Amino acid sequence: MLAVIALVAAVALTLLVTRVGAIALTLTGLSDELARFQSRSAFTGTGFTTSEAEKILNHPVRRRIVMLLMLLGNAGIVTLVATLVITFSQSGGPGAWLVRSAVIGGGFVALWFLTWNRLVDRALSSAIAWGLKTWTDVDARDYAHLLHLSEEYGVAELSVGPDDWLAGRTLAEARPRAEGVLVLGVQREDGTYLGAPNGATKIAPGDVLTLYARDKTLADLDQRRRTSEGDLARERSEREQRKLQEAQSELDTLS
Repeated sequence: MLAVIALVAAVALTLLVTRVGAIALTLTGLSDELARFQSRSAFTGTGFTTSEAEKILNHPVRRRIVMLLMLLGNAGIVTLVATLVITFSQSGGPGAWLVRSAVIGGGFVALWFLTWNRLVDRALSSAIAWGLKTWTDVDARDYAHLLHLSEEYGVAELSVGPDDWLAGRTLAEARPRAEGVLVLGVQREDGTYLGAPNGATKIAPGDVLTLYARDKTLADLDQRRRTSEGDLARERSEREQRKLQEAQSELDTLS
């Protein structure tokens, strides 16, 4: 029975480790959904080579978190397999097997309930986040909350192609602010990064822009090409932004 209890405890510890890793990743600015996926992927060693992997590998704190999860995962999976083998290799008749299976099944059901219970998850997440902020040097800024990201606003990376509307223009010429778009940074093709670029910054094919704006505007800008239709789309976007600013001004006046 001790082996059965050890198996359930090992699974519980595994879930706790991946949750700690996920919360640590969210504290570096990743979304909760992406952080959970990357934490579980790193711990199990499966599915980590995704399109988001560069966000992990290019960030020193995230990289350390993932490396630790990989090390713990290698040890944890071996422990789980060994404990499982010991559990079912012990002597005993069919009755003992049934008891062990029932205890393991009940333990897994309880862990599943605790894992998906919102109240438990919220309390556990708060406790883990507090501990990480208190006892570690993880960058504990919640960027999603800081930037008020929601269904309407977001941060996105835009790869500039040779036929894109932005290609070959300076930021002063493109005037992204008139559309409500903030250019947070420019990653050049040669690896050079420009943070908080100014109006003289010229956008070249191959650049990757980090933008903050409404999701609709970001999607429109990503599809816009250097054609007359692209120019018309730019004008429509600017008109929509002016209407939005006028509505916000009215709300400010009323408040």
